Amino acid sequence: MIEYKYIYGPVPSWRLGSSLGIDLLSQKEKICNFDCVYCQLGPTKKYTVERKIYVPVEKVIEELGKLPGTNIDYITFSGRGEPTLAANLGEAIKAVKLSRKEPIAVLTNSSLMELDEVRKELIWADFVVAKLDAYSPESLREINRPVEGIEFGSILEGIKAFKKNYKGKLALQIMFMDNNKNDVNKFIYLANYIKPDEIQLNIPLRSCGVKPLAREEIAKIKDGFTSVCKGVNMVSVYDERKEKDILSISDEDTLKRRGKVK
Repeated sequence: MIEYKYIYGPVPSWRLGSSLGIDLLSQKEKICNFDCVYCQLGPTKKYTVERKIYVPVEKVIEELGKLPGTNIDYITFSGRGEPTLAANLGEAIKAVKLSRKEPIAVLTNSSLMELDEVRKELIWADFVVAKLDAYSPESLREINRPVEGIEFGSILEGIKAFKKNYKGKLALQIMFMDNNKNDVNKFIYLANYIKPDEIQLNIPLRSCGVKPLAREEIAKIKDGFTSVCKGVNMVSVYDERKEKDILSISDEDTLKRRGKVK
């Protein structure tokens, strides 16, 4: 059996269908600039804002070349931490596009989208899912607990600037929980400011110590967005969808370490 270090899945994703993951960090410990209260990977022990190369692009392409035939809707840059901390993210996206036919998605916490270099790299992806769990500097510190130097205003303007020149699909992902469920109108205001193509309403379903909101609460939140954000595709983690039969190349332990199973 082939052991894959940098690619994993495919896993069933409520946002992306059958998603094959690429982890450009691939360390035993999570590498991130956030320590979100709901993170299924556990506490952030390696806080950093430094972008550097952790995994050579050639290693990723080598593993993709060994991939057996399987149903994949998206190849997704995610994994054990914030993918934009990988300084070769743009190079990796372009290399994968040359070797595979599937569209490329990137799941980011949006913290580095203020950087021109990061926006130029993300622009190569077909689908960017940008997280926005906070609506103010105070809520950012409470929910996402960023490393010092990351500011709410910079995150917001970074997403806005990216959307202005991006030709692909931009989704705004909001993780709703007790901390922010009563501030829906503030998020609606921010969504109308950014003007994403899609809004994704998420809850912490995997084990993390934060209680997920009920289906009825998310349905009410979704109705609030739908009534104001006209023409924007709305999806929620509770939406009914047909599950696909997905053959994974990864064992359960690998998926657990990357937070992809409960």
